[in-house]
Amino acid sequence: QFHKDGFLVLEQFFSAEECDSMRSQIQRIVAEMEVPPHCRTAFSTREEEQLREQGSSDYFLTSGDKIRFFFEKGVLDEKGNFLIPKEKSISKIGHALHAYDPVFKQITHSPKVQELGRKLGLERPVVVQSMYIFKSLVAVTPHQDASFLHTEPLGRILGFWIALEDATQENGCLWFIPGSHTNGIARRMVRAAAGASTCVEFVGSEPAYDDKQFIPLPIRKGGLILIHGEVVHKSELNSSESSRHAFTFHVMEAKGTTWSKENWLQPTPELPFPSLYT
Repeated sequence: QFHKDGFLVLEQFFSAEECDSMRSQIQRIVAEMEVPPHCRTAFSTREEEQLREQGSSDYFLTSGDKIRFFFEKGVLDEKGNFLIPKEKSISKIGHALHAYDPVFKQITHSPKVQELGRKLGLERPVVVQSMYIFKSLVAVTPHQDASFLHTEPLGRILGFWIALEDATQENGCLWFIPGSHTNGIARRMVRAAAGASTCVEFVGSEPAYDDKQFIPLPIRKGGLILIHGEVVHKSELNSSESSRHAFTFHVMEAKGTTWSKENWLQPTPELPFPSLYT
């Protein structure tokens, strides 16, 4: 099913207790959050805003081996002070929770995740990034993960998306185009040349997708969605009163694979991509 559709829903993969432990841990991390004003960068998924908000920000570009905070638009005043409670201001926390936080590290490398990797035939999987996504109002436009995490050959990136609360059509569940992982990728986000006005730029452009091709994937708390790196997916805005927290991480099959030097995310001496298998 995964190879046919490019995604797979596994309900009740994690227990309610495991989900609650991740939510409790993120509350602690947010409570202790001290963000220097010059680092207060908003997270956006629209191309021009990505270039402006993230591209000019070294904070984003050097977040691959750190735990960093990315904010919704309009939650900070001109001086970088919060206009709303800080726990409601965050869009996501990334990108190395899997390496530096004990709760998220345990989930990422849990025996059932490792067993799933083996069932999928992954020989040398490494974890390249992780994110805690708060999902407030913003819609995420159609995209392919391999646009941001490029490998040679393609087909070596796999996303694990864990619902920490019920994800419904009202609060912004994921939508997919089944089978769209077989057509390659339409665009790439790459590091810009030295001296450019932004740190990243886009090569190619995302085609206009037919909305009727997307199918919604509501999933209950504790469910896991496996996401092929080239499958086209999106999420609509959260139009409900309920939140939709998720923890997600990406794995690369390292055997016979080259990680693009043009990717925004790069392994560092401090944090080489760790093996999924322990």
